[in-house]
Amino acid sequence: MVILGYGMQGQAALYDLVSRSDVSEIIVADNKPDLEVMLEKYPPERVKPSKLDATDRDQLSGLMKGADVVLEFLPGKFAFSVGQLAAELGVNLVSSMYYVNPGEEDEVKVAEQRKAFEELDRIAREKGITILTEFGMDPGLDLVLGAKALSEFDEVSEFYSYGAGFPAPEVADNPLKYKFTWSIIGVMLSYLRPAKVISAGKTREVEARDMFSRENMHHLDIPGMGKRLECFPNGNTEHYAELFGLRKNIREMGRYICRWEGHGAFWEVMAKSGFLGHEPVKVGNSQVVPAEFCASLLASQDQFYYKKDEQDMALVRMDVKGKAEGKEKRVVYQMIDRRDLETGFTAMQRTVGFTASIGCQLILNGEFNEPGVVLPMQVPFGLMEREIGLRGMTVTREEFPID
Repeated sequence: MVILGYGMQGQAALYDLVSRSDVSEIIVADNKPDLEVMLEKYPPERVKPSKLDATDRDQLSGLMKGADVVLEFLPGKFAFSVGQLAAELGVNLVSSMYYVNPGEEDEVKVAEQRKAFEELDRIAREKGITILTEFGMDPGLDLVLGAKALSEFDEVSEFYSYGAGFPAPEVADNPLKYKFTWSIIGVMLSYLRPAKVISAGKTREVEARDMFSRENMHHLDIPGMGKRLECFPNGNTEHYAELFGLRKNIREMGRYICRWEGHGAFWEVMAKSGFLGHEPVKVGNSQVVPAEFCASLLASQDQFYYKKDEQDMALVRMDVKGKAEGKEKRVVYQMIDRRDLETGFTAMQRTVGFTASIGCQLILNGEFNEPGVVLPMQVPFGLMEREIGLRGMTVTREEFPID
């Protein structure tokens, strides 16, 4: 195996692969200067470091060629080109990234992305390899659970999807009630992007600056959480309605992130005041990107990071209403995970890094070998439920009558 990128998710994936698989050789490639030191805790005969320049296609090709599976955790701009290289080499690959950006608004770019995606799928099928994309938590586990929930219905009228990470309520103790488990600039950029929801059967667009507005927010009160969550539209719901084959008949549908109450009010003001902008502004003699400034400011403060004895939480929740055998019902599939204080891995590392590792292992074991570019909803729920259960993550199911 080859792991490209040894960041937070790569570290969790490697731990899982070493402890739960019989992979004989895992090459870990990254440009970290202390990569060899970071890998010293693993058996050197199984885990081998390799310095990586992700812009060097020849070097990438040399690393990937002959691997049974490549696990790609590089920055997003490399994801699709690495997928193309995997197809060219005839190598299976797992990635947590999008290959077609559901948030892209430019119709020309959308058409170009889809054409490139279709060509990649054609080559992968021709080579008989699996390129499993969007296989993390959100997207990833949410789509696996979504497909399972939808399979219980003959007709679906409402579908609400939640994927979120946030501090456990007892450690949400800073002004934002939030702490970071992944790229802070990534969070900032995700806080200013347009969204689409489906309401009364019609697509409603949410402007980027209005993501946190009160009219676009609702609350989720989950028993045992202790506090209510605020929920905000996240990404292009219409894209997933089409993927699931729901667009023709669905009445209400949305994809949401969740935070503790009070978080949205702050970021609504910040977004509408320009602090999350992507274009540089002049500050003295320098050009500063507002979102990068905000990320740097938050990154400089310990209060926005987890201490060793503090837990984060990850939530994946699918709430579906519709008809089955002529009767109306509502079904909720849900998974809540917390940081493992023994290993130190956060809930986000577990739900993203472990999930990607599971995808690799299912391919290696021959349990999942669908050729082409594959999305998470094609992975059988039973396989995922078994594997995440072995890692201490549990999916619950509740059914409610429709009043």
